[in-house]
Amino acid sequence: MKIFSVSDITRAVKDVLEAEFPFIWVKGQVTNLARPASGHIYFTLTDGEAGISVVWFKGNQRDSVGEGPAGSPAEETERINPLTGEVESGGTLKIEDGMEILCAGHMNVYPPRGSYQLIAELIQEQGVGDLRLAFEAMKRKLADKGYFSEDRKMEIPRSPSKVAVVTAPSGAAIMDFLRIAEGRGTGAEIRIYPSLVQGDKAPAQIAKAIDKVCDDGWAEVLVLIRGGGSLEDLWAFNTESVADALFRSNVPVVCGVGHEVDTSIADYVADKRVATPSHAAQELWLRRETLMQGVDELESKLIRSYDNFLKVRKSSLETLRKGLSWLSPSQRIDRLLESFSDEQLRLKRGADLFVERKTSELGALVYRLCCSFDERRFDSLNKELSDLSARLERSGKVFIDNKISEFDNIANSLRMLDPEMPLERGYSLVTVEKSGTFLRSPDEVVDGDGLFVRVKSGEIRAKVAIK
Repeated sequence: MKIFSVSDITRAVKDVLEAEFPFIWVKGQVTNLARPASGHIYFTLTDGEAGISVVWFKGNQRDSVGEGPAGSPAEETERINPLTGEVESGGTLKIEDGMEILCAGHMNVYPPRGSYQLIAELIQEQGVGDLRLAFEAMKRKLADKGYFSEDRKMEIPRSPSKVAVVTAPSGAAIMDFLRIAEGRGTGAEIRIYPSLVQGDKAPAQIAKAIDKVCDDGWAEVLVLIRGGGSLEDLWAFNTESVADALFRSNVPVVCGVGHEVDTSIADYVADKRVATPSHAAQELWLRRETLMQGVDELESKLIRSYDNFLKVRKSSLETLRKGLSWLSPSQRIDRLLESFSDEQLRLKRGADLFVERKTSELGALVYRLCCSFDERRFDSLNKELSDLSARLERSGKVFIDNKISEFDNIANSLRMLDPEMPLERGYSLVTVEKSGTFLRSPDEVVDGDGLFVRVKSGEIRAKVAIK
């Protein structure tokens, strides 16, 4: 008995397969499209029942007809049609998931994986695939019903504390979401509403989970997520049942299905579309470092505002203090006393000046008397001097009496302004404890209010008792 090695079997299969199919044409729909940095294109060609891996090497891509990216004309090149042998002009065909194409090439076995694949040499577009047509039809239908209208979409709350996530509980999408959420925000409760996200049963389960979130009335926001995949893999999110559930949701919905290039019907209906499940967490919560920096900035602003507040209040208090001191009775008495001292000083200077002037006049008279002595003139001058002395004495007495009377009037006025003067006559001053103001009317107090009664010899505390 001969024992074959894996390499022997693989080489035998490779020889048979490549000899049997040296050049073939295959028709199918593109799925699982991938464009790595190498420039080669990898995808699966399927007819709904089976699939075959296809690799389209970069060097062969100029041998296909079609249009360039975004519908722009492709760079024109000449090629030989393998089917007719004619020389034709063509360019690089931009293929997408869901596209129906016609592939020409040869079969090949890839030994490291023991799998077979089609090496594409020529690709021609055969029209849009059934899934793509169904997607566009559903999109037009729901757009006409207003499912995509921006007016009906709700605002997504920032930093929610209660988040419901509809997804497969064991998928990579929820792991990425939770990993990103762990380092963001200030903490949130996340509940997972499990559902299939692929297959025939997935649409009904997704819709049921969305309705359950709304019925619970617990969540602030609903997150619908799934990892990347082909158009068939993501088809559950292109169904009308899921779109209906999203449309009737009373909870704001964030949809992160597939990769950034993937767009589903659910993305259009949801209140917010994000590129990936990870981006959903980034959309809901800020990084914790950013929040901490924001708190530091707010703290600095609060300290500055508080310092400015104290500065303004201190200035206002100083102004009020100065105004109060100017209006206080004691300050007024001090000002009146100061004015009285000034008047007293002016009186003394006036009297001194009067005596000095009269003394000078008397000296002049004496001098004149000495110069021309005449007994009769002397008697006359002596009499005049006596009169002047008497007038001086009377004027000085009247002046002093007037000033004394004026001083007495000022002193009486000051005593009348003294708020404690009535206490000398048996009156009392009553102050309301809660307001610190003088009691002027019974209407200013209620039963039980505290009072301070001030009399001449002290202060008594009392309480209002209204009967």
